[in-house]
Amino acid sequence: MAKKRRYLGEILYKAGLVKKEALINAIRTSKTSNKRLGQVLIELGLIDEETLTKAIAKQFGLKYVNLDEVSIPSNATKLVPEELIKRHNILPLSMDNGKLKLVISDPLDLDTMDTIRFRLNTELECYLANPARIRSIIQDSFEAVKKQEDDKLRHSIDATAAELAEAGSELQAEAFRIQADGDDEGPIIRLVNLIIDTAYYMRASDIHIEPMADRVRVRYRVDGVCLEKDNIPKNMQAPLITRLKILSGIDIAEKRLPQDGRIKREIGGQDIDFRVSALPGNHGESVVLRILRPDAVNIGIQSLGFEQDNYEQFQRIIKRPNGIFLVTGPTGSGKTTTLYAALQELNTPDKKIITAEDPVEYNFDGMNQCQVREEIKLSFERILRAMLRQAPNIILIGEIRDGVVADIAIQAALTGHLVFSTLHTNDACSAITRLIDMGVKPFLVASSIQAIMAQRLIRVICKKCKEVDPDPEPRYLQMLDISAEDIEKQPVYRGAGCAQCQHTGFKGRIAIFEMIELNNELRELSFRKAPAGELREAAKASGMRTLMDDGKLKIFKGTTTPEEVARITQTEGVLVD
Repeated sequence: MAKKRRYLGEILYKAGLVKKEALINAIRTSKTSNKRLGQVLIELGLIDEETLTKAIAKQFGLKYVNLDEVSIPSNATKLVPEELIKRHNILPLSMDNGKLKLVISDPLDLDTMDTIRFRLNTELECYLANPARIRSIIQDSFEAVKKQEDDKLRHSIDATAAELAEAGSELQAEAFRIQADGDDEGPIIRLVNLIIDTAYYMRASDIHIEPMADRVRVRYRVDGVCLEKDNIPKNMQAPLITRLKILSGIDIAEKRLPQDGRIKREIGGQDIDFRVSALPGNHGESVVLRILRPDAVNIGIQSLGFEQDNYEQFQRIIKRPNGIFLVTGPTGSGKTTTLYAALQELNTPDKKIITAEDPVEYNFDGMNQCQVREEIKLSFERILRAMLRQAPNIILIGEIRDGVVADIAIQAALTGHLVFSTLHTNDACSAITRLIDMGVKPFLVASSIQAIMAQRLIRVICKKCKEVDPDPEPRYLQMLDISAEDIEKQPVYRGAGCAQCQHTGFKGRIAIFEMIELNNELRELSFRKAPAGELREAAKASGMRTLMDDGKLKIFKGTTTPEEVARITQTEGVLVD
């Protein structure tokens, strides 16, 4: 049985801090004025705030902390979003072993603690301190941070204005200073920071800022699906986009041509890169920020979503000494993440790994990563020819885009190198016909390719709100060839929707795969230029599990839903809403 909490008045009286008559009068005043007893005692001058805080800590079984005797790290306030810290008068101290140490001022404010647990996905270790002292430290901390940001912004403004002036655009330089120093500077900075931080804590992969006729729409792509969260007034469009351009090093004066830039920002103790793209449109420039998280590609092969047999096959293939391993699928299907996971497995001191990428999104120790730069004629072709003279063991080609690159990749595979690359095809077998269509000789395709893997990303049912689906949609079951008998043997699940998953019913994604390892029959069909359908039938006969079949395994494991697999695999001839 839970121990009954002691009354505040009882604690103060027994400690000799308040006399009995004064306490009785204060309790009466508290009831008639509808104020908390502690507040009444302070207003009557019977106790001070420090004494009250210590008593409340004793009442709730919390540790009291004297903030004047505690060393608070300078970056502690970055552990929790600024608006939560200020609104609820809380002070983060540190993050230890996945647990946030948090100083609070009101132990009854359970909603605040639940919000922080959800937003940061962490457990809390709470301490109690003087509310006035917490407020003072918060104000001092954010003023120091704001001064640093203002100094950095001022330096950026002055440098940009100086460049414009040197180019002979004195009027443009002055206009830039006025715009950057306008009355709306503070709110716009906070707005941009809020948009970026919200996206990070929502686990979004990108942010879409899209001007409309009467508003600016802000959408976040979470688990591959765009969620509309905010609408910004139209009159804030220009300063908002200007601020993003300043942060990403984009020319603020150019509004007619597409531009690209990058932002580097520390959030939650991580250095996060944002790839920024600005595209002119009817109602103004649309800006997209793609979020590149360091932990997004450090998930390991086992976390990608492989079934055990595919995992063992994948491990066996990537450890071969030579040949080509292709990963296929549309943009955003996780091909790069899969290849990086394979390279990290192989990245040992005795192997030399060189990559040719466009662009290099993530940096890895121990790998030689080369960025394609078409403006100086540093193309995939030129990098590949040069890298073969570097005597690598393993080569990663970001994408095979044409026959020339394909030929060089095949020559590299035939001369003793292990080559990884990606190709945009709908399934694994189509990669063979695509290479032949590019002009690669069929006998080279047949002899160099070791394996091809197609993949898609499917959303995972939220564990918090997961439940048995009592009435799954029949058309999705029909599309996936799931019978009523199958459902009786093994129920399917769904996500009811909760705050933790943004009421979508899903949280996170894993991949579904179809993998073919070329055998003599498939090599013979490739050599004869057999159509993709014939190759596919032969691959299935040799044991290939299709994307849909892999998805069905994950449905019956309770990982995802029939609707999600049907939506992603898009069975031919059936429309999915």
